[in-house]
Amino acid sequence: MKFIFPQNYQFKNKLLGMIDYSTAIFDVIWCFLIYCMTIPFSDFSTKCTIFIIFCFPVLLISLVGIQRENFLYVAYYFIKFLYHRKIYLYKK
Repeated sequence: MKFIFPQNYQFKNKLLGMIDYSTAIFDVIWCFLIYCMTIPFSDFSTKCTIFIIFCFPVLLISLVGIQRENFLYVAYYFIKFLYHRKIYLYKK
């Protein structure tokens, strides 16, 4: 059986078919940093609460995605927009 792929088809490698490798590496680094920041707290419930508050939204957005775009690209364009916001008005 032969499969014919169009020339403009872009094959993206994904971890378990759900998440890009670059996003998965970013998620692991982000969760590790949050874990390291919670080490000084002695109470386990405080550690869990901080970890869930800061890691769960990032993991959820990276898994669900925004129209199947890479999370890092979306974050980059969002930050770029925030710093370079311009309103273009054209008069006819």
